[in-house]
Amino acid sequence: MTADGTTRGGTAGCGARADAPLAGRVALVAGATRGAGRAIAVQLGAAGATVYATGRTTRDRVSELGRAGETIEGTAELVDAAGGTGIAIAADHLEPERVREVVARIDRNHGRLDILVNDVWGGNGLLDFGTRMWDVDLDRGLRMLDLGVRTHIITSSIALPLLIRRPGGLVVEVTDGTERTNREPRENFYYDLAKNAPIRMARLLGEELMELGCTAVAVTPGFLRSEEMLDHFGLTEENWREGTEAQPHWSLSESPVYLGRGLAALAADPGRHRWNGQSLDSGELAREYGVTDLDGSRPDVWGYILAEKAGGRPAPEDYR
Repeated sequence: MTADGTTRGGTAGCGARADAPLAGRVALVAGATRGAGRAIAVQLGAAGATVYATGRTTRDRVSELGRAGETIEGTAELVDAAGGTGIAIAADHLEPERVREVVARIDRNHGRLDILVNDVWGGNGLLDFGTRMWDVDLDRGLRMLDLGVRTHIITSSIALPLLIRRPGGLVVEVTDGTERTNREPRENFYYDLAKNAPIRMARLLGEELMELGCTAVAVTPGFLRSEEMLDHFGLTEENWREGTEAQPHWSLSESPVYLGRGLAALAADPGRHRWNGQSLDSGELAREYGVTDLDGSRPDVWGYILAEKAGGRPAPEDYR
C-alpha cells in the first residue's frame, strides 16, 4: 500500500480485451471488501472495466467486523485475475474528505467515472430481529442508518459530479429487497429504514439523472451465501447444501457471483436506461440477461417468498 492508502492490484489494463463489453469504463465499488460488493467488482473487471475497490479492511488494518481475511487488496487482485484492472483504496465512506480523495484520484487518473456502485453496509452485527423500535439501543439503530444510508448519500453527493460529465453513467444502490418485496415491514425498524432508503434513493436519483442521460437502479441479492453467512452456518461454498435442513430457504440461496454477473450484464446493456429508477433482484437480472450462478442454476428466493405470501405452496425446485 502506498503512502496515500492506495494499492494497485496490477498494471493498468491488466490484459483486458479491447472487445470486452466494459473495456475503457471506470467503476467505483464502494464497499468492495467482501460479499456482493466484492463479487460485483470482480464481474465488472471480468467485463473489462477498471474498478476502484474501496472499504475499511486492508492487509494492515481491520474494521470492527473483525474479518481480516477479506481485504480490498484481495478484491483488487481478483479483479486483475478476472481480466480487468483492480485498484484498492482504503476509505471509510462516513468520512467525506476521504471520499473526496478517492474521487479526486479517479478524476486525476481517468477524468471519468462510468459506474458507481453503493454497496457499503456492515451492519448485520447490529441487527436484533423481532425487537420493537423503542427497545432497540438507540446508538445501535443510528449506526445502522449511518452505515446503510449516510454512507450512500455521502458517496453519491461527492462522486456524481464526475459521473455526469458523460452521458450513459450508471448509479447502483445495493440493498436487501425490492420495492415490491419490502412493502411489508422488515424485521427491525432501523433495518427497514436502512434497506428501503437505497430503493428510494435510486428512484429519486433516476429522476434527477434522466435529463443528463444517466441511469440509477437499486439491486438486491436473494438469500446470499456471503462469506459471513457461510461462517454463520458453519459451511463452505463446497458443502453449503448441507445447511438446507436447518434453514429451508437455504436450498434457494445464491453465491455473490450471481448478482455480480447480473449487474455486469446490466452495466454493459446499451438499453439499460429502461430500468431507470427501478429496483431489481438477482433472479430478475438472471432471467433478463441469461446469466446463472456458479452451479448453472437461477435461484429466485424472492419469487418463492412472494408466492408463499400469496397463499401458494410453491416447490423450491421450481425456483432454482
